[in-house]
Amino acid sequence: MLIATERLVLRRFRPADAEPLAAYRSEPAVARYQSWDAPFPLLRAETAVANFIASDPDKAGWFQYAIERTEDRRLIGDVAVHLHDNLKQAEIGFTLAQEHQKQGYAFEAVTAVLDRLFRVQGLHKVTGECDARNTASAGLLERLGFTREGRLRQQTYIKGEWTDDLLYGLLSGEWLLR
Repeated sequence: MLIATERLVLRRFRPADAEPLAAYRSEPAVARYQSWDAPFPLLRAETAVANFIASDPDKAGWFQYAIERTEDRRLIGDVAVHLHDNLKQAEIGFTLAQEHQKQGYAFEAVTAVLDRLFRVQGLHKVTGECDARNTASAGLLERLGFTREGRLRQQTYIKGEWTDDLLYGLLSGEWLLR
């Protein structure tokens, strides 16, 4: 299972990815709106990678795509997909190392995954959710064609504070008409 784009390869995680995963998840700016805290210890990254390896992109549950830059074969982030039990809906999330943000990599990677979800797997809808303060993630979802479907006020208690969540959705018909 490989997805190739102009500058990236999206692939299954490998054991050697634990160290770079720990590195970019340890960046305070990357962890700010995520469920984990920085630093992200190597042992936790090794456990996460083992779980990523054991998952299947075509079965219900979470699957994590490793984002590898073709230029230097370097792991620069990941795209998470939670496929619902009905195999027709999914939630998507993404994380990119800070030094690789604002270069179009996340847009390229998520576009490729969405294309697989809608064109290959035949999904009906993909959703995304982000902290309302995370304007970069909200902007990316909107550039990808997602519609903002709602705002859940003080929905999540994380890192000692209540945060609002923005909800986004993208239907297959909207994606396939692009």
